[in-house]
Amino acid sequence: MSRLEILKASLEKKKSEFDTRLADHFASVAEANGQPLNDKRNGAATLKRWEKQNDALRNKKKSIEKTEAAIEREESKIASVNYANDFIPPQILELVQQGVLTQWRKHPTTFFVVGVDKARIVWDEDKKVVAHRYAREVTDPEMRKKFAAVYNGLHIILNVAASTENKP
Repeated sequence: MSRLEILKASLEKKKSEFDTRLADHFASVAEANGQPLNDKRNGAATLKRWEKQNDALRNKKKSIEKTEAAIEREESKIASVNYANDFIPPQILELVQQGVLTQWRKHPTTFFVVGVDKARIVWDEDKKVVAHRYAREVTDPEMRKKFAAVYNGLHIILNVAASTENKP
């Protein structure tokens, strides 16, 4: 289940809770029919209960608005990734589909090798080359081999092949 689907399910749940609480509040007000407010013993208790119900409704409404904003941000991130994918080479996107690479949604041209900490593979759209960042930070030999295998494969396919095509 994706993050967007989770947020949408949460929004639906919150809206149904809000509707239930609103219906309960209206039922409580209708039940009173104005009579308890004239009663010196119960009038204050009834008003206090209604105020609590109103506070709960306000809080639920704020929660719904917060979730709607989160859904909007999530859809924006997805659109940003989809836009960036139009310019990223299919070889990189294929590795993402296979699960070898993970695309960073905050910076859609940056990729992480699954199982490798810190090091990143970056697609530079301006220069049309694949590069790496923080590769020196990887100290574990197994992670280093895994990162090197993925990066070197992409480097040969994208950088070396592109540079030989550009030479006269």
